[in-house]
Amino acid sequence: MKNIKIHDVRAVPGDSAFLIDDGTTSILYDTGFAFTGYAVADNIKRALGERPLDFIFLTHSHYDHALGSAYVKKRYPCAKIVAGEYAAKIFAKPTARAVMRELDQKCALSHGITQYEDLIDSLCVDLPVQDGDTVAAGDMTFSVVSLPGHTKCSVGFYLRENKLLLGTETLGVWAGDGVVVPSYLVGYEIAMESIERAMDMGIDRILVPHFGILEGEDAKRYLQNGKRSARETAEEILAILRDGGSDEDAFAYFKNKFYHGYVTEIYPLDAMTLNTNIMIGLIKRELM
Repeated sequence: MKNIKIHDVRAVPGDSAFLIDDGTTSILYDTGFAFTGYAVADNIKRALGERPLDFIFLTHSHYDHALGSAYVKKRYPCAKIVAGEYAAKIFAKPTARAVMRELDQKCALSHGITQYEDLIDSLCVDLPVQDGDTVAAGDMTFSVVSLPGHTKCSVGFYLRENKLLLGTETLGVWAGDGVVVPSYLVGYEIAMESIERAMDMGIDRILVPHFGILEGEDAKRYLQNGKRSARETAEEILAILRDGGSDEDAFAYFKNKFYHGYVTEIYPLDAMTLNTNIMIGLIKRELM
């Protein structure tokens, strides 16, 4: 098993950016917002010193995970950006970049930031990957694991030797105290299949977006609780709707159940509102 250090290089709550380093090769796992991109790069510099950043792994195309890649890439131009093939197609769409830009600017305003360099049109993927591909990063070899559900382009990266999975939000958003917030935006059933796939992989460690590393029994409980939370929440929303409740009633249930404590720090209310209503629509379409 390789001796790997994982550094939290996030700049603000809501960022998702962690540095994986075996002493020879370094990988940035997700990159945070555009408005924090240079700050994340500064944190990488503090961790690596004069060593280069070798890779940037992106779990999916959402703005809070991917936009910082353009800024880190400007500081570390030799770093290879690795992401799913579908994510690469999304980055190439001007309409998608416009939506990401708008969301990033809104989040920046909530942090009191009104001006920052705009590099969003330079988003790129150097190495598009698909399920089953491998990525050789120095002495580390990661298997690409398609985990759709949160997005179509969601992928994890599995380092078999260390039984380490670089996870994705399809598996759920960790909220502390055993609570995992469901986060499927393209399909309930496909998300459940992805969670079950992860549970069957023999994982000992999971790097969880927006949080950090979970190990041993904590990692196993995270997956178990994520599966249970997704199922029970869908069942409860179904019960509300079948009893004559409205979408607004279902949303109120979800917000009351999950939107407090740590979740409010990493999950802007408008994003939670949008995503929850998408999930309610999926539950109605797939399960009613």
